Amino acid sequence: MKGAMAMAIDWKRKLTSRKLWVAIAGFVSGIMIFRGASESEAAQVAALIMSGASVVGYVIGEGLADSNSVVLPPSIEE
Repeated sequence: MKGAMAMAIDWKRKLTSRKLWVAIAGFVSGIMIFRGASESEAAQVAALIMSGASVVGYVIGEGLADSNSVVLPPSIEE
């Protein structure tokens, strides 16, 4: 069981990684050019991927900020 816990993937960290999104954008635009798309079309798709990555990063970041700012009710002292 310990090995399974060590191999758990931190999806929040992965999805907010700029390196991951740049790699995806580069891969997709390279495939597009290989398949005959113009460089302009590939650049537009890469820009859309990076814009989507910004949204994903913002949503995850806001979710983490909101989860850390939970206000607990005051404790009742006896």
